[in-house]
Amino acid sequence: MEKISEEQLSQLNQRFAGATAQEILSHFQQTYQHRIAFATSMGAEDQVITHMMAGIDRSSRIFTLDTGRIFPETYDVIERTNARYGINIEIFFPEHKQVEEMVNQKGVNLFYESIENRKLCCHIRKIVPLRRALQGMDAWISGLRRSQAVTRKNLQPVEWDSTFGLLKINPLIDWTEEQVWDFINKNNIPYNRLHDQGFRSIGCQPCTRAIAPGDDVRAGRWWWETPEQKECGLHLKK
Repeated sequence: MEKISEEQLSQLNQRFAGATAQEILSHFQQTYQHRIAFATSMGAEDQVITHMMAGIDRSSRIFTLDTGRIFPETYDVIERTNARYGINIEIFFPEHKQVEEMVNQKGVNLFYESIENRKLCCHIRKIVPLRRALQGMDAWISGLRRSQAVTRKNLQPVEWDSTFGLLKINPLIDWTEEQVWDFINKNNIPYNRLHDQGFRSIGCQPCTRAIAPGDDVRAGRWWWETPEQKECGLHLKK
């Protein structure tokens, strides 16, 4: 897709200022149809978006990344979500040769050794398959919220993603965590049972842990790193 200008982005964000998440999703699903996809991590926010998208157009493209290190509970919520909405969430895997080379050179748990190793692991297990999943798309949808992390506080509902050369839609960007869970409970939406065990943000099993009440929402992700570096590369703004 040809890059859109800052002026066009500004106009889009002005247009959707005050719009509901459903209104934002509906517009872009109808505008891009088969050229837009939703990348779900099966987290709470993403389950909200899946619920909304299924209500708008059940044939909308939804996919997730299986890094090879995710929790059993995440597989469970994939199955329950497919059954609930009558959909088929596509699953993309990393290239096995890249994983084998990385692990054989740097070890199975290389990510604990350095930030560079952790980012390498994220790149191979997440970025490479995401790039493949987004081929042929003009836009993609994410479940980002500004209050999730310091790295996300300046994000907008509509952005240009220079990493993947696509328009990026963040319909829940202004939602609070309380709003997310109110919506899930009100609509009886399937969610990852690890959320009931103190896991507020869920990624790969060795890089995620439960946190205490009152901790930052992403405190359990890559807990050995500083908050400013807690991104895997999927959502870096350039």
